[in-house]
Amino acid sequence: MNLYRGCEHQCIYCDSRSECYGIEDFRDVLVKVNAIPLLRRELASKRIKGYIGTGSMSDPYTRAERTYRLTRQALDVIAEFRFPIHMLTKSDRVVEDLDRLVEVNRTGALISFTITTVDDDLAARLEPGAPSPSRRLRAMETLASHGISTGVSMMPILPFLEDTEENIAAIITRARDAGASYIIGGIGMTLRDRQREHFYECLDRHFAGVRERYQRAYGGRYEAKPPNGDRLWCLYRDLCDEYGLTKGVTPYEPHPPATQLSLF
Repeated sequence: MNLYRGCEHQCIYCDSRSECYGIEDFRDVLVKVNAIPLLRRELASKRIKGYIGTGSMSDPYTRAERTYRLTRQALDVIAEFRFPIHMLTKSDRVVEDLDRLVEVNRTGALISFTITTVDDDLAARLEPGAPSPSRRLRAMETLASHGISTGVSMMPILPFLEDTEENIAAIITRARDAGASYIIGGIGMTLRDRQREHFYECLDRHFAGVRERYQRAYGGRYEAKPPNGDRLWCLYRDLCDEYGLTKGVTPYEPHPPATQLSLF
């Protein structure tokens, strides 16, 4: 479910800029003004329930949400039809819809915060339009205190910028302390056509010399995995096991339908 097209968070590494998604200018946020009646029609026709996912292409709490409130309206419809939701966001504004999420959570709600570093200064250069990781962690704590399952999408981990054991450990530890119940891990990043071009331009402005390291290490490859990626992946698994955190999210298990009792 993508209620908006484009995103004002403008993360320098965002894969959604890639040409395959057909978004000409990712800085422009287009509003799907007919999304709510379409969602209502779709959910009314469903007989098998599963998670409604949102946030993979455009953050549901981009600044346009302040005006249009499509995410808030969608939560009302989702609660009405008793569907679960898995929401991915970089915004602490999700807590403004806490009342709606509590209602949706009667069926099931998962809120995943993308956090690739807990260093607010570094994040400000990588994700210039997004709320800081500190604000996201505070929002996570609020949601967890109200019984809503929350966790971290720890991806992408950018080579030469975030690929340290200290960074991985800090993300997982801070998430655990904020009430996370799971971590979705992903070490490395993609480098597609327009995504690569934009990312390299931003590296030139904010991280002198790092672009050349990428070009030497990855050339025109699609996937950029840190040289120490295997070690970081092991650290992720070990810390999740130590802290009792699930590595990923648990699939939705709908309640079995009521059965008619036999007369005899």
